[in-house]
Amino acid sequence: MIQNLCAELGPIVGVVVFIVVLLLVMIILLVIARIKTCPPDKILVVSGKLPGKRKEDNPSSLCIHGGVKFVVPFFQKYTFLDLTPLAINVDLKSALSKQNIRIDVPSVFTVGISTEPGVMQNAAERLLGLSLSNISDLAKDIIFGQLRLVIAQMEIEEINQDRDKFLEAISRNVEGELRKVGLKLINVNVTDITDESGYIIALGREAAAKAINDAKISVAEEDKKGSIGQANAKMQERITVAEAESKAIEGENRAKADIALSRATLREKEAEALKLAVTAEKVQEAKAQEESYAAQKQAEIARAAKEQATREADIIVAAEIERKRIEIEAEAQAEQARRIARGEADAVYAKMEAEARGAYEKLSKQAQGMEELVKAAGGNATDAARLMVTDKLESIVDAQAQAISNIKIDKVTVWDGGQGAEGKTGTANFVSGMLKSLPPLEDVYAMAGLSLPKIIAPEKKDGE
Repeated sequence: MIQNLCAELGPIVGVVVFIVVLLLVMIILLVIARIKTCPPDKILVVSGKLPGKRKEDNPSSLCIHGGVKFVVPFFQKYTFLDLTPLAINVDLKSALSKQNIRIDVPSVFTVGISTEPGVMQNAAERLLGLSLSNISDLAKDIIFGQLRLVIAQMEIEEINQDRDKFLEAISRNVEGELRKVGLKLINVNVTDITDESGYIIALGREAAAKAINDAKISVAEEDKKGSIGQANAKMQERITVAEAESKAIEGENRAKADIALSRATLREKEAEALKLAVTAEKVQEAKAQEESYAAQKQAEIARAAKEQATREADIIVAAEIERKRIEIEAEAQAEQARRIARGEADAVYAKMEAEARGAYEKLSKQAQGMEELVKAAGGNATDAARLMVTDKLESIVDAQAQAISNIKIDKVTVWDGGQGAEGKTGTANFVSGMLKSLPPLEDVYAMAGLSLPKIIAPEKKDGE
């Protein structure tokens, strides 16, 4: 049942919520629209139901200059008063003065709505709804009346001569009346004051004539004073000149005496100064010469030291150059010797290497030949050695023959005593001994383990 009731009331609740929200939004917009800000050139006037404890305390309007005010809807209204100043031309004519002389007073008054609390209330009560031209006409009527009243209370001389007093009286009277309607006098400017009878002009002429006469009297007085002063000045001048001349002559004489005394003193001082100057000059010349000699001596010593240093530097530099040259030449010769030695060593090495290769090749070939020879001898080394000796036998015999081939037997002289051993002559013994000096062929053959054929080597007997 409750669910059915909620279902039935659901659309109604939604409508109610929408209406409430819409009302709240409208209220907020209304409140925002009723918050009024007063600009500085205006006065905000709020009328209607205003706060107050008693009915008699409740003002007719509330005036605010600057700030923010919330205007209650339906109970309060608002409007603005313009604070723009108004320039009012007041061309007052035939205003009757205290002396019953009519004068014209053209002037310009500048007025505006006042911002004083009490005066603002007057402006709200009397000027609200009026245009600026209407306000200007109202102020003009008030100013005309007060200006005639001020002129009627003053004499022409006061108005013409004491303008400050006149303007102060106008401001005081006009300001008091304008405040009653909420206005304020800002400035008063009286351009000119004239009258129909010419009284003001006559006053001006009288003042001018008086001023001229006073000026002439002053000039005459000043001329008289000038003449008297001039005569007195001339008299005083002559007296002063005479006194001055007397004092001048006296002063001249005293000055001449002082000059003579001063000249004598000057000459004495000049003589003493000259003597001192000559003495000082001589002393300074002697010192200068002494210093010059010392300087020359130091210069000569310095020059000698410089020349010695120059010579030593030349010698040292030359020796250093020579040493460098010798070192460079020695290094070059050493390098050349090293290169020659390396070349000779390379040549010796190459030569020995070639000889070794030759010997190696020769021995290798001989070894191969020996191997072939041994093979040819049937593997018997002794037979192979015999074959080698047999092969060299011709060379050995030839060598023995060459040993005695060049002996000139016919040139040999043998001294013999005639006594020969074993029936041999001395010549025979000589030849036999020479042949014995050669290695016996049979012994050479035997050294190789061979034996000569019997035809070549006969058998030795016992004891041989």
